[in-house]
Amino acid sequence: RMIVTLWNIEDLDDMALQPCAYETLWDVADGYLNCMLIQRSGDMGLGVPFNTAQYAALQCMIAQVTGLKPGKFTHVINNAHVYENHVEALREQLARRDQALPAPKIIVNPEVKDFYDFTPEDVTLDGYEHLGKLSMTVAV
Repeated sequence: RMIVTLWNIEDLDDMALQPCAYETLWDVADGYLNCMLIQRSGDMGLGVPFNTAQYAALQCMIAQVTGLKPGKFTHVINNAHVYENHVEALREQLARRDQALPAPKIIVNPEVKDFYDFTPEDVTLDGYEHLGKLSMTVAV
């Protein structure tokens, strides 16, 4: 078991924004590496999809180099919110529910045995498809 936190009280005053996704809890069960991501605040239009993808990829990478299989990924968001300038795009996304495509698979280069040897090219998505771009700008 392991807990990793990005919440460093000494650094908070120096940050433009406190970490939104700030903690992960890791455990192993029956050869599977499980990860729980805890997020204090979540922009459902832009931030949460990115955080989910990045931490799922991280889980696969760590599983790879530890000889485990990726297990359950759980994402807990305390303050999930939708910004007003994202409403129309998210309505369109929800309207596409019935057209949902299969989830892509995260592929990690099996040759990498040390986490610090990973390069961006070592992690790819297989079977990624989309239903067209939805534009959203970062809310300030």
